[in-house]
Amino acid sequence: AYSLIAVSVGLPAIDHDKAGALQAAGSFGATSLVTEGLKQAFPKTRPDMSDRKSFPSGHTSRSFAAAASLMNREGAKVGVPAFLVAGFVGLARVEGKKHYWSDVIVGAGIGTGIGLLLTKKRDEGSQAAFLPWADTKGAGLSVAARF
Repeated sequence: AYSLIAVSVGLPAIDHDKAGALQAAGSFGATSLVTEGLKQAFPKTRPDMSDRKSFPSGHTSRSFAAAASLMNREGAKVGVPAFLVAGFVGLARVEGKKHYWSDVIVGAGIGTGIGLLLTKKRDEGSQAAFLPWADTKGAGLSVAARF
């Protein structure tokens, strides 16, 4: 879980994407606040009976916030594997008897929602598309550009 969080902040930082790093850190912080607030508001005993902080899963919510930030900022090539890792974190929390499935599902929803809300897609700058065309009377090239 913590490695995924580090990647969500570190990868944009390495790419000199200060806004992306700050957005990922904000997603982590906001997710942590919401998750810890819910743990206090709804004390639920863990499956292993160790304490009353089962709902929602903090590891899962933070992992999904990191994955959502990576998806929005870096695209599907990074985001999809990040979501798979986040899903594994949730599974591990259930298998480790630290959470119920309901804790993990709610945690995943919280993290994904906050991560997608607070992380903006990277501005790609100018883009252009070239589309060749032809018909019975001629041919040409259409150009569409975004600045």
